[in-house]
Parts: sequence; C-alpha cells; structure tokens
Amino acid sequence: MKKDRHEKILEIIGSRVVETQEELADALRAEGFEVTQATVSRDIRDLMLTKVQTAGGRQKYVIMKGPDASLGNKYADVLRAGFLSMDRAQNILVIKTVSGMAMAVAAALDALQIEEMVGCIAGDDTIMAAIRTNEATAGVMDRIREMLRS
Repeated sequence: MKKDRHEKILEIIGSRVVETQEELADALRAEGFEVTQATVSRDIRDLMLTKVQTAGGRQKYVIMKGPDASLGNKYADVLRAGFLSMDRAQNILVIKTVSGMAMAVAAALDALQIEEMVGCIAGDDTIMAAIRTNEATAGVMDRIREMLRS
C-alpha cells in the first residue's frame, strides 16, 4: 500500500503543481487512497520531497533524488528561493524564510552537509540551526551568504 501511495504521489507531483500537503492529500483521496495529514507528511519526508518556487511565483513539491553534479546547485536554488534573513544567538543560527518554505530550506541546508552545522529544526517560516561552536557560527553565516550570491 505504501509503495503504491508513494508511486501515486510521484505521479501527482510530476503532472501538476501541488503547493500544500492538503492539496496532495486531496489528490490522493481522489485517487482512492485514504490518507491523513500525518501520513502525507511522513510520505513527503520518506520521498525526500521539497518545495521550490516556480517561475510564476507559486510553490510546488519536487523530488530531490540521486547524487549528481548539479545537486548542490539545486539545494542552493531552494535556499535562494526561500531565504529572507538570518541572525545568530551564540551557536544557534535563526533563519527567516518565505512563509511555508522553512522545511524546504532546512532540508536543503541539511543536504548541503555543512560540517559545522549539527542540524536544523524548521517551523513554517523560521529555522533554528545548531552550529557546533560559537566561533563556527560566523563562518556558517558567511558560507550561506556566499551560496545566496552565486
């Protein structure tokens, strides 16, 4: 059942713009799958889906899969699409994003495997990233700024 649902999710996001978990759940229900928001949320995480901004300014789910040479650029694109600002509180980096983009930006930051970054916790528009040391935080901020400029 889970495999079938995952295949249907990939088919759905591949054929149209899906901006929210609710839209995805509705599309799955229309296809005969009985799902809850929690199930859809787990499926999104399992499939490593993320949101990107379309040319028209809308957001949509996409799959970020497989290592390839341009994967780092894709994660940087997600970062640029959602990033608004950042500030630090000792070794905690607080990143503000476009509403609804914090999880995608946090997933992109995690995928970039910044050595000094232990991990991220994301809400709707705010990310808290734990940095290994107070001293390393400024360097991580510089690296993020560099990615935003490229």
